[in-house]
Amino acid sequence: MARNIELLNRRSLAVPRGVATALPIFVERAENAEMWDEDGRRYIDFAGGIAVLNVGHRHPRVAAAVRAQLDDYMHVAFQVTAYAPYVELAERLNALAPFSGEARTLLLTTGAEAVENAVKIARAATGRAGVIAFTGGFHGRTALTMALTGKVTPYKRGFGASVPNVYHLPFPVPHHGIDVDQTLRALQFLFAADLPPEDVAAIIIEPVQGEGGFHAAPAELLAALRKLCDEYGIMLIADEVQTGFGRTGRMFGIEHSGVEPDLVTVAKSMGGGLPISGVIGRAAVMDAVEPGGLGGTYGGSPLGCAAGLAVLDVIEDEGLLERAVAMGKRIVRRLKELAARNDLLPIGHIRGLGAMIAFDMLEGQGSDTVAPNGAKTVTTRAADEGLILLGCGTYGETIRILVPLTASDAIVDEGLAAIERALRT
Repeated sequence: MARNIELLNRRSLAVPRGVATALPIFVERAENAEMWDEDGRRYIDFAGGIAVLNVGHRHPRVAAAVRAQLDDYMHVAFQVTAYAPYVELAERLNALAPFSGEARTLLLTTGAEAVENAVKIARAATGRAGVIAFTGGFHGRTALTMALTGKVTPYKRGFGASVPNVYHLPFPVPHHGIDVDQTLRALQFLFAADLPPEDVAAIIIEPVQGEGGFHAAPAELLAALRKLCDEYGIMLIADEVQTGFGRTGRMFGIEHSGVEPDLVTVAKSMGGGLPISGVIGRAAVMDAVEPGGLGGTYGGSPLGCAAGLAVLDVIEDEGLLERAVAMGKRIVRRLKELAARNDLLPIGHIRGLGAMIAFDMLEGQGSDTVAPNGAKTVTTRAADEGLILLGCGTYGETIRILVPLTASDAIVDEGLAAIERALRT
């Protein structure tokens, strides 16, 4: 651990403490679903760079595409002189859009930037300001996306007054005591007390909450929101930053519900490790913004576009949608076996779509009550067992699994064995 310790000490002097790192590990190299730290220790990666590496670390086809682009040009700014990879990636994403009709795609850099622009577009298209989000949702760390995020600590605490015209509804989680009817009643109360529906530009929702604990939005809720949006001319935004690009077994998580959004935000695994994001939207909605109203210096960078095109090829050619489904079944089956044992820390509420899987730490065997901050113990133990694993959830109770979809069954099983060891009492 000598090199890791040295770098950790240097980090404390060079980097502000507000930038937290889950584990005291410095990566030296990575390949597919494996990582090696600066001291040469190997780890299985069940975090995937927080859902960025659906096609794995340094996928050969993504790396080759980026190298080829490097030989041509690295940056010119699309707002100055355009380039083919931006248009090609937009065309590919338009063809994959999870809604009927003509689509347009705006390319950007980060997930938060995508969400900011989706809200801008919705406001331009409707002439309204109000935006409705959900408790437990995570949409970014900028001023607007922090306001949309439905979790105070650590994302809002100490940063002052929130951006106005943002409202939250309770997200339905049965073991938190909230169902779809309660969520929809809260929406009607909001319309009656604070925000007339005619003033709402957009409702934004994650098809599966990421930071909130991998809780899937019920199809019943999404259908009800779609109906309300149609009735009042509100834009429905699906935040697919974490759920997109095959993680759930579909290209986009909302496809499981059959509900069509008006705008879709994408990022993370879109670039296979390079920073690129976007907004895919209905053509009439996207074109509501005047020329010059959208963009960004690095938005849709040539390297990011090259990576994004390669990622789409890999997902299709390697059958990663089907792989996500098979992998998810394998993981869930093993977790259910672990949940049935009495010699391990108690776990439950095993859930997920495709290979976007999570479980909760519980207060006791047979209990339905989650153990607050229970995930931290397990993720720390898992690192000692050679596994990179992340927690999440409103109360820090949830373990989430985001292993690359390109990982072999042997690697997945090795990671699950490490989870078993980390759960031993």
